[in-house]
Amino acid sequence: MDQFNTPWRVTSAAIYTTPTDSRVYGTLDIDVTDARAFMQEKREAGHKITMVHIATSVLARAVAFDVPEMNCFIRRGGVVGRERLDVMVPVAMDGEGVTSVIVKDAHARTVSSIAAEIRDKASSARKGQETKAAQNKYLLNRIPWPFRRPVFRLLKWITVDMGIEIRALGLSANSFGSFVVSDIGSHGLATGMTSLMPAAKVPCVIVLGKIEEKPVVRNGEIVIRTILPLTGTFDHRIVDGAQIGKLARGIKRNFRKPAWLDEVPEAELSDCLFATRESANHHGSG
Repeated sequence: MDQFNTPWRVTSAAIYTTPTDSRVYGTLDIDVTDARAFMQEKREAGHKITMVHIATSVLARAVAFDVPEMNCFIRRGGVVGRERLDVMVPVAMDGEGVTSVIVKDAHARTVSSIAAEIRDKASSARKGQETKAAQNKYLLNRIPWPFRRPVFRLLKWITVDMGIEIRALGLSANSFGSFVVSDIGSHGLATGMTSLMPAAKVPCVIVLGKIEEKPVVRNGEIVIRTILPLTGTFDHRIVDGAQIGKLARGIKRNFRKPAWLDEVPEAELSDCLFATRESANHHGSG
């Protein structure tokens, strides 16, 4: 896709190495008063939705419909656009570490179906039924230390740099999704400058902080609102300030209309680069 290979991206891919010196950060406080009220309504109706589920839907739609050029990665000095938009969500394993859930076509899904899938996959993982890709972390642990990094780099070179899928291991250039949504607010932390996980080849990791009631100014008056702090780590070879700004505007808009997140966005999908009508209909309303 030539639209992904802008002059800046081609140049930056040569200037920067894989995200060690190309990271940029940003923070954003989001008013989630309406989103939390929507979440409570859904819970009272029997749907177990959390702010992580809502944020996953919000961010997926913001990337797909506001900044589609973010859905890509660097391969051999060029930018490769992804055909799908999937989101990786880390999930705690009840004191046994962390696994991850990949929510496929998250932008074309309802938040209820996203919540149900994350719960089901997390439950399966806690019962020892993780996907092949998730099980690979245990495989690496069994490799002797002197050989661990070379094996890791070989697998990354095969799957990401050469674009070859290793089905037996469940590995491909898309194994980690289009970007990552992580929650540290449940640990009492407000912000976190996280890593980009170079092997994942994602352009950003968005971290949710602790939700708190804070005084804000609305129409010249001080009122109490529910605020969610977001912290983003971005690959500057792919994302610049203008794109982060578009992403921020999309995030704010989507949080203001939470009910829309529980609808399949038919109109937006008709012009979207990463969705088909079939994918939206397949997932349904959950």
